Amino acid sequence: MKHDPTYIAKIEKAIKDKYGDEAIINPKSQWDDDKEKEYIEELKKLSKKDRVSYYKPESVDNNGTLITKKLINKDNVERTCPVCKEYSFDTKDDVYMKKLQCCYGCYIQYVDGREERWQSGWRPQLGEINNG
Repeated sequence: MKHDPTYIAKIEKAIKDKYGDEAIINPKSQWDDDKEKEYIEELKKLSKKDRVSYYKPESVDNNGTLITKKLINKDNVERTCPVCKEYSFDTKDDVYMKKLQCCYGCYIQYVDGREERWQSGWRPQLGEINNG
């Protein structure tokens, strides 16, 4: 196959035509010392805010006991999948457990593309479940 020296220019033109001039501009060309200073100040403020919140966790009164907000799970998401019985702390599983009452792995294996069947109440039989 012959190398086309205008290949990159053609791609850049196609991107420009589809998304506009800003899509092909080098971000460094629009950066100056003032923007750099502003960016560094914003980073310092954010870093300070993170440090303060890390070292001073907010507490909540829970029946007379002060508990850090980070320890309270407001949603009470179930951690054990009712389908495969796997226990998980993965936040990806939380979404599927809350919405479909199964973990992400079971969603991929049994629900994806078959949502209507799942919503109607179908569940895999005990022998069908592969804990592999």
